Amino acid sequence: MKKTTFISFVLSGVLSGVLSGLLFGFSGTVSVAATESSWNKTEQTALRLVSATTNVGERDTVTLGLHFKLKPHWKIYWRSPGDAGFPPRPKYEGSENLKSASLSWPAPKRFSVLGFETLGYTDEVVFPLTAILKQPGKPLKLNASIDYLACEKICIPYTAKLALNVPGGTGQATSNAHLISRFQAQVPGDGTAHGLAIDGAEVVRKNKKTILRINATSSLPFEKPDVYLEGPPELVFSAPKVQVASTGNTATFDVQVDGIADLKGGLKVSALTATLVDGKRSAERGLTTLQTPPTTTAGPSLLLILGLALLGGLILNLMPCVLPVLSIKLLGVVGHGGGEKRTVRLSFLASAAGIVAAFMVLAGALAILKSGGAAIGWGIQFQHPWFLIAMTVVISLFACNLWGWFEVRLPSALSDLGGVGHTHSMGGHFLSGVLATLLATPCSAPFLGTAVGFALSRTTSDIFVVFAALGVGLALPYLLIAALPGLATRLPRPGPWMITLKKVLALALVATAVWLLSVLQVSSNETTAKFVSLLMAIMVLMFYLRTKVEGGLQKKAGMTIAALIVFALATPTFMPESKAPQQQATIDDKGIWKPFDEAVLHRLVATGKTVFVDVTADWCITCQVNKSLVLSNDDIWDRLQSGKVIAMRADWTRPSDVIAKYLARHGRYAIPFNIVYGPANPKGILLPEILTPSAVLRAMNTASVRSVAKTQ
Repeated sequence: MKKTTFISFVLSGVLSGVLSGLLFGFSGTVSVAATESSWNKTEQTALRLVSATTNVGERDTVTLGLHFKLKPHWKIYWRSPGDAGFPPRPKYEGSENLKSASLSWPAPKRFSVLGFETLGYTDEVVFPLTAILKQPGKPLKLNASIDYLACEKICIPYTAKLALNVPGGTGQATSNAHLISRFQAQVPGDGTAHGLAIDGAEVVRKNKKTILRINATSSLPFEKPDVYLEGPPELVFSAPKVQVASTGNTATFDVQVDGIADLKGGLKVSALTATLVDGKRSAERGLTTLQTPPTTTAGPSLLLILGLALLGGLILNLMPCVLPVLSIKLLGVVGHGGGEKRTVRLSFLASAAGIVAAFMVLAGALAILKSGGAAIGWGIQFQHPWFLIAMTVVISLFACNLWGWFEVRLPSALSDLGGVGHTHSMGGHFLSGVLATLLATPCSAPFLGTAVGFALSRTTSDIFVVFAALGVGLALPYLLIAALPGLATRLPRPGPWMITLKKVLALALVATAVWLLSVLQVSSNETTAKFVSLLMAIMVLMFYLRTKVEGGLQKKAGMTIAALIVFALATPTFMPESKAPQQQATIDDKGIWKPFDEAVLHRLVATGKTVFVDVTADWCITCQVNKSLVLSNDDIWDRLQSGKVIAMRADWTRPSDVIAKYLARHGRYAIPFNIVYGPANPKGILLPEILTPSAVLRAMNTASVRSVAKTQ
């Protein structure tokens, strides 16, 4: 009996142990599931979400971490990646009880390859993540989609889907709390805890280069200090030249700054952030109080820029964008044949005023967008469907007017100004000047890109002054005729021949409307373009039928036309948006042109390749002319087909912050933009707006000269 009792006791103990183990094991599984997500793994990377606590607790915040592990030599990027790459970009769509989430960035490492500087992480990193709850104490369900770029000799973009559920109730620290805390300590603060301080900054000039000099101190001797600068996208910062004092407690960092378009070469550092790193220690400081006066030894003068703007605006009259408006200009000149000089002078002054006024409106709009942090540039309004539709409507109305199907009846105060009739009213001439400006913006001209780039990188007052000079330049032909009205009055008087001329010139406007609709098809979608085309066709037909009827039918036709216009302008509000990616290169049948990718570009150059970049858009007429007359040239085409030069195309038909920031880093805000990179010129050789085959081939040869020398 005792033996049986002993065996029963042992068995019951074993069973109890097994059951307890199963229960504790199950409980441990729940704890793990509640404090860390599954790993999302690729061949090069692995990442997951981890929680510092088992439960959310009673506070409205939960401390989490985004945990990366990388294969040797692979890296991901910091919030300001440097010359290439992009940082991890988390999105939290579908999360529950999440008000907001903020990511902290541990101090990165610097990587230098052939003169290109990037900042990021290798091996392992945890980005501390603070989740703010909508309802404190309630469970948190976090769904995260993270876009990131992993690079070694090649760069691979990834998207990881992660999910983490943190239960409600009182929580305890998890095994991941120390991991998160270890990397939280590497997030730069004010430096007090590490005995580091960024003391000041000043601008100096060395060999015609702008240098930002940063001074720092340390309670312990510096070991291997470095400093990283962040600022506006148009500025490029080199790796610093570091000088540590003999005592080891003070250091000076000289950082070359490129892309400055300041009036006199100076640099205002109000928008800069400096991060000081020395081993495991770090400090960060916004340079808001370190304003430095501009120097007086470099940079183009405002007077020179105004001269370039005036010349660029004048040359813009010869660009293909303005050709449709030339029909209206020509009609205006011909219409004054045999007329009074006073009338001619006033009408052309009104057109010039319309041009300058339109440039002022553009300047104001760009200044507002810039102050709001939006991507800006010359002609960006053509990226938006509502503008394309509005311009199509206006151009169609002008065409119908030239065909004689309706007359513009303006208020008497405008139409009687200067003693002229409705057809040649001052208001009409003013509006023709406005139209000329709007249609000119898809084009760039020599000197225009330089002037616009200078203006958009400066203050609001500079934007208005430079754009006023551009407007005066475009208006110079009008001002010439206003000054010498005899040029117009000596022409034959208007007669039946002028009606025929009007009808022919109206066809140029119809062609412009068709072109605008083709751009709409790309920037929005085919359905929207076809729908607006149908509405415009019906509108034109109604204008024609309106001339064949009288009385009430005419009024009904007019109301129908008004309804069609309103319906067309409202189309973007109810038509589906394009599903196409924001930046998609045009690929030819032989695959010569590759989609633009700045990270891939720098990798190709680092391996000795020559890369030709073409930033274009369907709405950029100058771009299309360059493409047809120069980039299709046999010599250039042979060079691209040979594989000696890699061709990349960035399509800015639709808005793209990536392309806008890329242009801004080169001090440009207008297209066309063409540049050639190569082992001999890793920073790139910038080409003029109007390309020539010889200029392109010369840049390709110059950029690749080092690789050519190696092969000989």
